[in-house]
Amino acid sequence: MAVATAHCVALSGAVGHLVDVQADVSPGQVGTTLVGRVDSALNEGRDRVRMAIENSDLAWAGTTKRVTVLLSPADLPKSGAHFDLAIAVAILAATGEVDPRALESTAFIGELALDGGLRSVHGVLPMVLAASKREIQHVFVPEPQAREASMVPGMTVLGLRSLRQVVAALTDSEVPEAPPVPPLSGGRFLAWRGAERLEEVDMADLVGLEDAKYAVEVAAAGGHHMLLDGPKGCGKTSIAERIPSIMPDLTTSESVELTAIRSLAGALDPALGMATRPPFSAPHHDASKASVVGGGSGRVRPGLISLAHGGVLFMDEFPLFRTDVIEALREPLENGDITVARGEEAVTMPARSMVVLAANPCACGNSTGGKSPECTCTPVQRRDYDLRMRGPIADRIDVVRHLTAARFTYDPLVVQETSAAVRERVTEARRRQALRYAEHDWRLNGQAPSAALRERWPMTREAQKAVDHEIGQGRLSRRGAVKVHRLAWTVADLRGAPIPGTYEASVALSLRQGHALPTAIVSERAG
Repeated sequence: MAVATAHCVALSGAVGHLVDVQADVSPGQVGTTLVGRVDSALNEGRDRVRMAIENSDLAWAGTTKRVTVLLSPADLPKSGAHFDLAIAVAILAATGEVDPRALESTAFIGELALDGGLRSVHGVLPMVLAASKREIQHVFVPEPQAREASMVPGMTVLGLRSLRQVVAALTDSEVPEAPPVPPLSGGRFLAWRGAERLEEVDMADLVGLEDAKYAVEVAAAGGHHMLLDGPKGCGKTSIAERIPSIMPDLTTSESVELTAIRSLAGALDPALGMATRPPFSAPHHDASKASVVGGGSGRVRPGLISLAHGGVLFMDEFPLFRTDVIEALREPLENGDITVARGEEAVTMPARSMVVLAANPCACGNSTGGKSPECTCTPVQRRDYDLRMRGPIADRIDVVRHLTAARFTYDPLVVQETSAAVRERVTEARRRQALRYAEHDWRLNGQAPSAALRERWPMTREAQKAVDHEIGQGRLSRRGAVKVHRLAWTVADLRGAPIPGTYEASVALSLRQGHALPTAIVSERAG
């Protein structure tokens, strides 16, 4: 009996689990068996591996002996064709084609074609990250994904083209020639429709809207969710698209998390390296639940809310989104992650983005507030539209701004503040938060638990009285009071105040309840 073990990684959402691929070649009924909770795509790997080994001019043991492959731990669900290479190498090591000692501290990731060529797979970065945490020091991947795998510090990466090249590398033989491995996707011929378009926008493009600009600055500084409400043409989309421009670069952990999510979704371009800037996602209001929060048939894929991790998820015409999408947002808005449960599988993915909702006063969008002769909505349509805006999602929004259709005359003598200037203040406010929460799991005020705020970072007594008064008058819920507390700390961080006082609390209440901000703030920003 000959047994050998190779290593691969099973993915459950963004979490990777190291898998031991054990191959046993022994006398018995001729055949190949895969065990260890494998799915149909992985079970089909028996035929892919057999043909790849034979067409690589290597000895296939399954012709005369029984081959049993165990993927351990056996109770962990495993799916995908990326196990092919590990299975093939384990079988070859069990038959003596490869020294089993050469497989130690090494992971093998890649799909095999029938001719023995390697094929690229999704999720290489999170798989290599998980392997590195289990003392794996070397990894074999398809050639186009070597750069992606090399993003993990301290990992020795070998990007190869075929099974024969892998065997040659393991046996210290001359590496044969092989055709190039095709990448997962084609060229970026539609890049002009992506994030690059937003690199040209700036807060200086917006004339007026000082109240909304300050609200956006506070929201970006503390990672607070936001609602922009107003008639068509009042600037909701223009403001939302410029929010990433005032946000600082991603932290190291955020960069790794976002890049891993993109790898899982098949949206990673290794040529661009690690993600450094906050992303921006804007799904259409007809988008499905799976596309927004994650899911899909077969392998669970990240949704747009996860692809916006560390950045902005903008949902324009929010009340027109499907009910199941709106209801699914409760968890990520509150917890910063999303769990997709399907059958026996439950996948949790990070979704700590700043959610910005935009809505018109009515479904047709022609109303300017109150009764408007241009509005064509029936009373039932208006009621349903309002109910969607006043549901449980609205209570999870931190900042509310009601915009108007006021027009401003352009004055060339008035210099509008640039995104770079605002970004400096936002960066400094986030630095203060990072120091305050250095010993905790959360990073921003918008993520701080209410219990921790009450016990360790309370407001002044006068400020708390002002908030309690609003609760007593029924104008603020307990959940809303927590939002105000978080906002007050962000206002204090932007001002450099050591603790939120009555001024910070009054500004936070205005931001939360949608009231006009103090004149001093608007005047200061208007220059």
